[in-house]
Amino acid sequence: MKKLVVLTGAGMSAESGISTFRDSNGLWENHDIMEVASPQGWKKNPALVLDFYNKRRAQLKEVTPNDGHIILAELETFFDVQIITQNVDNLHERAGSTNILHLHGELTKVRGEFSENESIHWEEDVLLGHENIKGEQLRPDIVWFGEPVPKFDEAVRIAASAEMMLIIGTSLQVYPAASLMEYPKANVPIIYIDPNPALDSFDKQRVHVMPMKASEGLELLKQNLLSKKQ
Repeated sequence: MKKLVVLTGAGMSAESGISTFRDSNGLWENHDIMEVASPQGWKKNPALVLDFYNKRRAQLKEVTPNDGHIILAELETFFDVQIITQNVDNLHERAGSTNILHLHGELTKVRGEFSENESIHWEEDVLLGHENIKGEQLRPDIVWFGEPVPKFDEAVRIAASAEMMLIIGTSLQVYPAASLMEYPKANVPIIYIDPNPALDSFDKQRVHVMPMKASEGLELLKQNLLSKKQ
């Protein structure tokens, strides 16, 4: 089966009602992003950070996968689909996709604040005083701004194996994630679906741009790909 590698960003989940922050002057749910998504913010006010992610985690129970998530899951019937997502929600899983690499961590996982390789499944609120077995305060298992991205090397290997690459709902402004489009072989087609594509970010001769929402672009793409299989 043809290897289809998919890089998804915040725009992938926006249609499900999950807020992005780059569309609102750097604010994420009315917070300065560095206050709630950086080691400095955690050190300054861990209670605020925990409350912020508790609300994001609770929101997961109120939202559902959108048509775009479902189409990507359906494509597994016809392609070897590997998703690399910058998103920390679980909507790809809930839609039925089975091969997902969470580059920036997951809302439903936590770890001790000094245990970088730990990952504990967690769906309820995290409070000050909640600790791992080492006695470390639990924190979201999320890659914050300024922290290394432990799964990036794995993502590079996946991107390099692509026979087609889809980039969906991402501003291509967050690195190193944005650089993943540079790793597929030179003859591999890249399709970029975003209502506000970052047109200055890539080789326009190699990348086919579809300036539309994720679900709309994926529906058109699915029809095109499946018509070629008939």
